[in-house]
Amino acid sequence: MRIGITCYPTYGGSGVVATELGIELAALGHDVHFISYSQPFRLSGRDEGITYHEVPVSSYPLFEFPPYDLALASRMAEVAEFCSLDLLHVHYAIPHSVSALLARQMLAARGRKLPFVTTLHGTDITLVGLDRSYLPITRFAIQESDGVTSISDYLRAETVKHFDVTRPIEVIPNFVNCNVYKPYGDEGKRSEARLRLAAPGEAILMHLSNFRAVKRVVDVVKIFAQVVREVPAQLVLVGDGPERSAAEWLARDLGIQCHVHFLGKQERVHELLPLADLMLMPSELESFGLAALEAMACKVPAIATRVGGVPELIDDGVTGLLYEVGDVEAMAAGAVGLLKDRGRFEQMRATGRQTAQERFCSSLVVPHYVRFYEQVLAGA
Repeated sequence: MRIGITCYPTYGGSGVVATELGIELAALGHDVHFISYSQPFRLSGRDEGITYHEVPVSSYPLFEFPPYDLALASRMAEVAEFCSLDLLHVHYAIPHSVSALLARQMLAARGRKLPFVTTLHGTDITLVGLDRSYLPITRFAIQESDGVTSISDYLRAETVKHFDVTRPIEVIPNFVNCNVYKPYGDEGKRSEARLRLAAPGEAILMHLSNFRAVKRVVDVVKIFAQVVREVPAQLVLVGDGPERSAAEWLARDLGIQCHVHFLGKQERVHELLPLADLMLMPSELESFGLAALEAMACKVPAIATRVGGVPELIDDGVTGLLYEVGDVEAMAAGAVGLLKDRGRFEQMRATGRQTAQERFCSSLVVPHYVRFYEQVLAGA
């Protein structure tokens, strides 16, 4: 198939999933075309079977805001015609579904069919889409999609509840390539690599996100401040965003800045995660919890919150530990207890890896997307 993919190319879950999906589809022999305002950060630019098409946005004095959604729709239609795309797959409803709908209508006027699939990822439904100024157009674009998928049962239920969507929504969970995200095969090499981040005998706690308020990065620092009183440890934060400054200042105020390392955005996350002992994910809301899945595949249990779709991923007490939002003391105590109970810790590491392989590996999930595309094309 010839598939066009549109996503936000920035450091966020929806863009990561869309990019990894494109890479996996290309590896299966499909012709993949990314259409966005910049190249997704996880693309190397040399991926076989993948082409990137930039969306140019003109700026005129008349426009207070550049009309990206219209430029995107026009570019989608152009790429679809020029590259003979079979369908579009857009990630994040706003504005990508609306742009795909316009592109489909533009081509239909010329006698060409271009079905599109919308994947709902989270805040496009639970936050942005619920804004009254966006809700009607978001609902309309979802209803008019040729196929709709959701990354969790939780998000599907929220979409039906708040948007009164009547069309079927297929749940296809996020995934991880278990051949890329994996633990070190040689414990000696892992110990040597860990020396870049921690001294021998120190635990490494890690957080990975886009540092938005919903990720509660400040809670990450608070949790770690309590952990480091009980266990020799270092905290590694991967990513960047609006809450970074607050987290940095808190680390200084608590006197633990020498134990806290902000690495910024990293392209080779799969090389960092296997070095960690625990993943901290105290989010206000997660529709799935991709960072926790990537960590689990690397044998790194997550200390997370019992919100959204996270319980669909993490089996509390088996593959990770779940707590209420904001319960810093309990999360810190859970992390300390797990680090001190090596038998339970090792069992959780192994079970997490097994769960990732058996339920969320790309070799299982990506074919689900392919089958869904085929159903959409047959219906179109």
